[in-house]
Amino acid sequence: MEKSELLNQLRIDRSEPEGRSTGAVVGIVVGVLLLVAALAAAGWWFLRGGNAIEVQAVTATAPAPGAAGATAVLQATGYVTARRQATVSAQITGTLLDVLIEEGEHVEAGQVLAHLESTAQRAALAQTQAGFKAAQSQLKLLQAQLGQSNRDLSRAQDLVGRKLVSRQAVELANTQVETQSAQIEAQRRQIEVAKAAVDGAQVQLDYCTVRAPFAGVVIAKAAQPGEIVSPLSAGGGFTRTGVGTIVDMESLEVEVDVNESYINRVIAGQPTEAVLDAYPDWKIPGHVIAIIPTADRGKATIKVRVGFDQKDARIVPDMGVRVSFLEEARAANTPAPPPKGVLVPATSIVQRDGKSVVFAIEADKARLRAVVTGQSLGDLRMVEGLAAGTRVVREPPAGMADGAKVDVKTAAK
Repeated sequence: MEKSELLNQLRIDRSEPEGRSTGAVVGIVVGVLLLVAALAAAGWWFLRGGNAIEVQAVTATAPAPGAAGATAVLQATGYVTARRQATVSAQITGTLLDVLIEEGEHVEAGQVLAHLESTAQRAALAQTQAGFKAAQSQLKLLQAQLGQSNRDLSRAQDLVGRKLVSRQAVELANTQVETQSAQIEAQRRQIEVAKAAVDGAQVQLDYCTVRAPFAGVVIAKAAQPGEIVSPLSAGGGFTRTGVGTIVDMESLEVEVDVNESYINRVIAGQPTEAVLDAYPDWKIPGHVIAIIPTADRGKATIKVRVGFDQKDARIVPDMGVRVSFLEEARAANTPAPPPKGVLVPATSIVQRDGKSVVFAIEADKARLRAVVTGQSLGDLRMVEGLAAGTRVVREPPAGMADGAKVDVKTAAK
């Protein structure tokens, strides 16, 4: 065999393998596309009525009437607050001798809460009292001198009539009487000044006794004997600005933030029903005290004050509370208007094409229903566009479409 033939046998022919490789790639791509199409068709068939989707169903209900025939038209959350609450402090700076209160203790108006060290104030009071007494003694001296001068004037007037003394002597005696009368009047003014000084010193001494401004319950004890207390804040943190905090439990009320979109449903005097987070089964009747005429632009809410119709020791400041605003009960001969919507779980409402929808169950199919959402009532949501008694899917899956076949496993009551 020639050398050239041997070389031709060793040469690799690349034309046929390249053709086969391209065909294989095209086959793979086509296969993948067919598989995706098959999966999509299977999914569509599954959702549209192939295998039924297991769901839980709930029944849309009309809003339940509230207390005394009233209906809840709005619900909001807030906190219990005290209208009268004060951190009591001394009106002067001083050292505490004793603190006579403890947390939870009930105090009456004017009751002594603490005493400050008062040595300087007592000394100042004693000094002013001594000055007041000295002024009174000086007045008595001047009054005695005036009496003697009046008698001298009377004798001089009698003697001048008999021409035993000159008229000048009578004039001098009269001038003496007038002068001493003026001195007595001036001394009376000095006594008033001394009395005012005594009153001022007594006030400073009274400032050493801290008293309760109103009746209430002590919720905080802020200082201990030996600490310095002052009505003004001092640097360094060594000076207390309060002895304790008192809350008037009769002034407890609720402050709630109502979305400004629903504030038109709230009016002053409107009946309410409050439920404390700590006592979920206890419904407390109340009423709207006032709507604060300002809005929070950050939260788009308006603050509403709600009062309790019943007082109870279980209600304490800063408790969480849920308030239902009730519609007034109507007269017996006045028909009530139909409810503006029904209640469904918030989880039943999903978004489709930017709209709020629910899936109503008709036979074994899920039918898409567009709704208009309203206020939230706990885990429920008010919606319009759905009739009371309609069964809806509790938690529609993301891929559920109109007409999907469903299998209701557990019907919620």
